[in-house]
Amino acid sequence: MKISLNKFPFSKTPNPEVFLLAPPPRGTNLLPIYMGEVGPVWLYPQSPLDCEVTDPKKGSKMYGLKSYIEYQVIPTSTQRPVNHRYKHFDWLYERLLEKFGSAIAIPGLPDKQVTGRFEEQFIRGRMERLQGWMRRMCRHPVVCQSHVFTLFLTYQDQKEWKLGKRRAERDVAVGQMIFSLMDPEAPEMDSVEVDQKYEQYSRFTKAMDDGVKELLGVGQTHWKRCTGPLPKEYQRIGEAFINLSTVFSSSGYQGESTLTDALTSAGTIYQEVAEIVAEQPKRDLHFLLETNREYKGLLGCFPETLAVHKAAIEKVKDGDKMVAAGRISTQEKTTMKQRLSCMSYSLQAEMNHFHSNRIYDYNRVMQLYLEGQVKFYEEIAAKLRLALAQFTKI
Repeated sequence: MKISLNKFPFSKTPNPEVFLLAPPPRGTNLLPIYMGEVGPVWLYPQSPLDCEVTDPKKGSKMYGLKSYIEYQVIPTSTQRPVNHRYKHFDWLYERLLEKFGSAIAIPGLPDKQVTGRFEEQFIRGRMERLQGWMRRMCRHPVVCQSHVFTLFLTYQDQKEWKLGKRRAERDVAVGQMIFSLMDPEAPEMDSVEVDQKYEQYSRFTKAMDDGVKELLGVGQTHWKRCTGPLPKEYQRIGEAFINLSTVFSSSGYQGESTLTDALTSAGTIYQEVAEIVAEQPKRDLHFLLETNREYKGLLGCFPETLAVHKAAIEKVKDGDKMVAAGRISTQEKTTMKQRLSCMSYSLQAEMNHFHSNRIYDYNRVMQLYLEGQVKFYEEIAAKLRLALAQFTKI
């Protein structure tokens, strides 16, 4: 079982003083933060990046002893496909988590699976989730412009891929050291304001996490009902109508046929409704649940990110005591406050990015879901009207 050390705050740099006082590593580019209409924002690329994960193919190596699935990844920047296996996506995730995980929400990949990896349904589902993960990373202005992400999307040959991997694995500006690269174009923030922002984001992410989990639970329960008990109920109603029609037909009464035909038609239509109900979650609820799963993954990143900020806040609060004890100089105390201010600007930029994406994503997915629900009920209503028209008006 692979565990990223960066998922545990301060596992690589246990003392916050290290990254609060560390200078930017040599040969690394700073990460600018600008003041926008909503507050601090990352520097977004001039042309939005997107990519498509497609065309899964089964490959093998070691004379066929080991099989795998390889996907084509086609970025909009080049329109040239590159091939990647799941383990390459996993490598990219580990590199992004190690480099940016202290400052940026890097959600996990779809789960690994030991059995059934080559079944069509599993491959299609994994490809869809890899597509969602890659699209999420493409939309992040810091991630999509990073060297390691560009390498993943645009490498020319195996030599460039292997050299780029080695370079990424030797990167020293990782973990909490990423904060030494933050370059906000704004005055230093007051420590009280830094603390208030931390508390605000901590409350919101916890509350949204609870809300997302609640919606996932309700949605999954509804899915099970729509694909299990509910269609069976419609099926039984349809069978009951048809059985009643059979009984009426046995009466020998001459004026029976119109009613019995209408009852049989109504029973058949209810059986058709059962099939519609069973298929509907795949048409609309699926996308709502997938969006919530994505946000559950994103929100799961924030407790650790916020823990890094909380530790830095507490360390800066102890600045006077540390100076008195001779652990740091007065100048180093000032440097720590400045670095904490940069950290707070990065947290605000990340949260502003998160909020803008959240508003867009939930607007889009709720429209898709409700449009699907409207079509669903209209289709059922049309069939019920057809059944109603078969009966003689009295």
